[in-house]
Amino acid sequence: MVPGKMWCTKLAWLYPLTRAGVGNLLTKGTKKQVRLYSRFHRAFPSVRWLSTAPEANMCSWVLHNDHFELLYSGSCMRFNYVWLRDHCRSSSCFNSKTNQRSLDTASVELDIKPTQVRVDETNIYLTWPDGHKTRYGLEWLMQNCYEGQKQRFVQPRVLWNAKIYNEADIPTVSFLDFLETQEGLRNFLENFLLYGIAFVDDVPGTREDTERVATRISHIRETIYGKMWDLTSDFSRGDTAYTKLALDRHTDTTYFQEPCGMQLFHCLRHEGTGGRTLLVDGFYAADQVRQRSSEDFDLLCNVPMKHEYIEHGVGRNNHMVGIGPVLNVYPWNKELYMIRYNNYDRAVINTVPYDVVRRWYAAHRTLTNELRKPENELWVKLKPGKVLFVDNWRVLHGRESFTGYRQLCGCYMTRDDILNTARLLGLKG
Repeated sequence: MVPGKMWCTKLAWLYPLTRAGVGNLLTKGTKKQVRLYSRFHRAFPSVRWLSTAPEANMCSWVLHNDHFELLYSGSCMRFNYVWLRDHCRSSSCFNSKTNQRSLDTASVELDIKPTQVRVDETNIYLTWPDGHKTRYGLEWLMQNCYEGQKQRFVQPRVLWNAKIYNEADIPTVSFLDFLETQEGLRNFLENFLLYGIAFVDDVPGTREDTERVATRISHIRETIYGKMWDLTSDFSRGDTAYTKLALDRHTDTTYFQEPCGMQLFHCLRHEGTGGRTLLVDGFYAADQVRQRSSEDFDLLCNVPMKHEYIEHGVGRNNHMVGIGPVLNVYPWNKELYMIRYNNYDRAVINTVPYDVVRRWYAAHRTLTNELRKPENELWVKLKPGKVLFVDNWRVLHGRESFTGYRQLCGCYMTRDDILNTARLLGLKG
């Protein structure tokens, strides 16, 4: 237990003393608690803890010079006074119809402090120097405090290698259920959010029906490749994907400032051998690196890399550049939210000083070795009727070489639209 948490737990345990009073406790034979309370009071003579609410919730609070501290239901929360004023949900500060802030944040004094505080069983009431009153639900504060967010994932997920994924025996969704029922769509999105990949079966082997599947979830993102694209081995674009060669694991559009969030693959036709699709959970591999070498993990999170796509052809002239670290994490809880890994498209490394670049190469190799472990590889044979969706911010894909004619169609979609659909169906994303 971290020191801060242990301190808060002790204060919460002392809560009945502050609420009931020392005299009442003595009559109940709690002399040991009184002695502990007395030692605490001597150690922190300037702190006045005031408590309310039933003992099941044990709410206590104290006004510090620069922040408000709240103990509620076993949790210790700290709020800056400016934050509390800025997040007021009164009708003059927040428009509940649009869910937008009305308060001019820049008008709030940075050294503001409430003049009065009152707490009941479910709410806290603050009065500000100008007489404005703010009410917060204690549960709302618990859901939105920094301490809670540090311990909470933005998006729940299951990290997997090939064994974990296969043993999960995740059911696929049929074409009709996916298109015609909310339950089918919700089950699909739940699998996609948890594992970063999901399948729809029994899809007619046409480009038009593939597009229907895509637009069931969100808008198709139009890129330099258009909306729906066909992928064959005719080398019609300046990309290794348009050949019969094997492709190592990678994420797509690393050369975009915002790489595409989801991509779809549907093999409409293959007359030949080989061509299996490779899938690797990049978050699982990165987590293994984090556990074994935190220094390598941190370096991959903090060093920006350039990725580049240059194409000159008939009617096509493109020069795309995307910049960002290989691993992207939220700063408050270090949760990984995107991996940008593509050794084909990585540009000249000119964003790293000479005394760091060797360490970056070593960290990159540590991650690459993890991504290439056979036990982390999930191989799938795509065929007409089976549509694969891939979280391009998480799951790397590749393929083995093939013979004969092979035609895939697919598209990219925006992450925001996908998560919007998921949230409207009651999923967390």
